[in-house]
Amino acid sequence: MSHIPTRNEAYQMLSTYTKNPSLLIHAKAVEACMRYYARKHKEDEEKWGIIGLVHDMDWDQYPEEHCKKTREILEHAKWPEDYIRAIESHAWLACTDVEPQSLLEKTLYAVDELTGLIRTTALIRPSKSVLDVKVKSVKRNWKNKRFAAGVDRTVIERGAQMLHIEIPDLILGCIEAMQEVAEELNLKGIPA
Repeated sequence: MSHIPTRNEAYQMLSTYTKNPSLLIHAKAVEACMRYYARKHKEDEEKWGIIGLVHDMDWDQYPEEHCKKTREILEHAKWPEDYIRAIESHAWLACTDVEPQSLLEKTLYAVDELTGLIRTTALIRPSKSVLDVKVKSVKRNWKNKRFAAGVDRTVIERGAQMLHIEIPDLILGCIEAMQEVAEELNLKGIPA
């Protein structure tokens, strides 16, 4: 019998395995994007958000076993298989062979890397805020491979294709999602 986790349970589990503040912020950014797109598609916002929140849960302590360790942890906690599969699918072609199939999985795959590009774009602004980030700012930095060098643009492009969405529209959705939780992401900016 599987256990449907609450957001609080998911966050407690995440913070047990993730101590790096940057990774915790990334988890919250992906959660925000997943919740945003769940609302947009009239899907289960809680489920989408929880999956986004814990998608990199094992990365801090077990980078060599990314997704494999998460599966072990979540199976032990009796999480539903579709939650676990969705988490595995975000690392398709990098750490797993689990191809994103559902709308939830394709969305997670598309937004994961993009949140890093948006966050870095916000941090180089004089305001240090996501609240004034525009799509054109993110697109301008897109071509510079040294900018947010860890962000795999190919994954974002592949995810956008899976979703049949233009990249600027995907960027705009993620910016709006991250703006909703700017304070939690430490991206509200410098007080004037």
